[in-house]
Amino acid sequence: MKTLKEQTEAKIAEGRLKNPDFMKGVDAAIAEAKSFEQGDNAIRVGEKAPAFKLPNARGKNVSLDNLLENGPVVITFYRGDWCPYCNLQLRALKEHLSEINALGANLVAISPQVPDGSLTEDEISKMDFGVLSDQDAKVAFQYGVAWEVPEFLTEHMRVDRGLDLEQINNGNASMLPIPATFVLGRDGIVKWRYVDVDYRTRAEPSDIIEALKKLF
Repeated sequence: MKTLKEQTEAKIAEGRLKNPDFMKGVDAAIAEAKSFEQGDNAIRVGEKAPAFKLPNARGKNVSLDNLLENGPVVITFYRGDWCPYCNLQLRALKEHLSEINALGANLVAISPQVPDGSLTEDEISKMDFGVLSDQDAKVAFQYGVAWEVPEFLTEHMRVDRGLDLEQINNGNASMLPIPATFVLGRDGIVKWRYVDVDYRTRAEPSDIIEALKKLF
């Protein structure tokens, strides 16, 4: 089985072949974001994770406090179901969910998409983990992973892909989360994190599992 990194690298290579000019533009936008240390303010290991209460894909509110009552929590921020790298990530997490759950942890994935818009009902039932809606990116901002996407990328989404982020995210057309993953102990303290403004890279599920093992 290919690792998530191998899958995302293959997707990047495919993009460079199909649309080299666009991918060069992405490289430049990411390099600029890194030069301005986007994501540098993300909550760090040893810090208390901000509490939240967000609607799931069926519109029912889910709070971090309630999740922590049942054990450690893995929080992953993703851009939306329209993002191919996000879909690779969510599928990889689903494949390793039994290992995550076996360590007593709950997994929640957070995006700005409105409830019932992130996934279809069939996909929701098959995911077996929480998909939460942070429409205005307030929680992403609290965690230090909100990113105002450059016009170059929003124009690509709007013109080349026909994506209306304002509609998808219920009014939020430009603020997306930096793909990031946090492992919280039952005390709500960050024990491990992965933060990278390059939306084409994601936390490896095996690394998340190793971080959970170290909690015991």
